[in-house]
Amino acid sequence: MPHGDDLDARFNELVSQIDKEEQRRMRTAARRAAKTGRPGDGTDRLAGYLPEPEPAPRSRRGRLMAAAVAALIVAGAVVVTYRPDVLAPLRSAASGAVPEETMPVVAAPLDQLVMGPADGSGTDLADPFAGSPAEKYAEGIDGFAMPEAKALGGLPEKDVAKGLRRTRELLAAAYLDKRTLLGGAPDAFARLLDRGQRDWFREGLDDPKETTRTLVNSFAPKTAELTTDVVKVKGRTTLTTFKEKGLRGVRATFNYLAVYAVQRPGQPATAMRLVTHLTGTVQIYHQAGRLVVWVSSWDGSATPARCDVEDGFIHPYYDDSPPDKVPATGAPEDPYDLEDEPRHDDGCSASQAT
Repeated sequence: MPHGDDLDARFNELVSQIDKEEQRRMRTAARRAAKTGRPGDGTDRLAGYLPEPEPAPRSRRGRLMAAAVAALIVAGAVVVTYRPDVLAPLRSAASGAVPEETMPVVAAPLDQLVMGPADGSGTDLADPFAGSPAEKYAEGIDGFAMPEAKALGGLPEKDVAKGLRRTRELLAAAYLDKRTLLGGAPDAFARLLDRGQRDWFREGLDDPKETTRTLVNSFAPKTAELTTDVVKVKGRTTLTTFKEKGLRGVRATFNYLAVYAVQRPGQPATAMRLVTHLTGTVQIYHQAGRLVVWVSSWDGSATPARCDVEDGFIHPYYDDSPPDKVPATGAPEDPYDLEDEPRHDDGCSASQAT
């Protein structure tokens, strides 16, 4: 949390860009706000950027500082004209939703900073999964449990085991890799794909019509940060055999839930759980003298997330997010119901709370 000196420095930097007459007017407004303490002056929305309450001798300085920042935001049109980047952190804290939540990602994002767990939250960050079904789920890759390998589909046990290990690695790369989760390049997943699918995946990431970004969980840049490194996972993979197009082998069918604790960047009061339901199949077989692990289908759904932005990224839907343009239909579904596999169509299903 910034200290008073940090806010003074930001205030002075902003004020230095404004002519003297405008400075006088804004300071006068700030002093008036500090004296009257009138409700609705905007200071209540900046709690995350203000110092903790000080003893009485210093409390007046804290109130004046808050009012001065509020006055700057009221005069935001003037300040933004000069240096919009200086005011951006304060503006986002006061405004709630950010434009990226409702706008599609139109180009490959630059690798953004991978942020660690956030400090402070409106929920219990010591255990953001407490009180939910996810509380009892395994953590991370431990949740991607695989069946015991055995000779099947014409493959020896060691090849089935190798195929299952690669399947598990693919799941971890798609749904646990932090760089991928926070909107970066999903290189971890691409490297694990069979060589016959690698280029297709990478080239399709920027396809506006059928992006391959949907094969991994990626939060749209600037829409979410993780409040904890822990991702809760529950589910199973089952094995069957297949024969098609002259090939014979093992089909691994997976069905998992991955639950994240996220918040809007810099806004801990928005912390929530987001549940994704992951389903798909992987085929394991021999071809041309080598073992192939082929992604046959790979789908997922996210709750709560916007339905009106279709760019392959997950756009979280927070309590104060703008209304979704695609109405949710049907009876509210339980996002933690592993047996209720999501429908992969263009609709938007209603959901119970996470």
